[in-house]
Amino acid sequence: MDLNQAKKVLETGIKFVERSGLKVLELEKGRVKCQMPFAGNGNHIGTMYAGALYTLAEIPGGALFLSSFDVARYFPIVREQTIKFLKPVTTDVTIEISISDARIAELQAEADAKGKAEFVLEGEIKTADGTTVATSSGIYQLRANARKPS
Repeated sequence: MDLNQAKKVLETGIKFVERSGLKVLELEKGRVKCQMPFAGNGNHIGTMYAGALYTLAEIPGGALFLSSFDVARYFPIVREQTIKFLKPVTTDVTIEISISDARIAELQAEADAKGKAEFVLEGEIKTADGTTVATSSGIYQLRANARKPS
């Protein structure tokens, strides 16, 4: 899948995400930057809804999968996601997460040998001025497809 197709899938492939207005600002092998708009994602106290922040924290795992791994050979699973809310959010926010080429190769080798490989992705959700408003940590699995290539 090319990166433009991946961006479209990430932004519109899950209707909940599409309704939230999440945008993939940058996507390349091993790196992603996403944005969640404040508009349309407010809650009853005038700050960003926690579910919108959670979505922003979780989507990069799928983005990194699409930009870094062969979708015909592997699929991703999120096993655990935690988020710490540090400050109220009243503006658009972003998250940027990366994974090294060496780590990508390690995960592929482990998934090929064992059928799956577990890894952690951590990120900071920030406002435009660089203020960290939340932190996240996700445990993901890269799983090898059981299907044989045709």
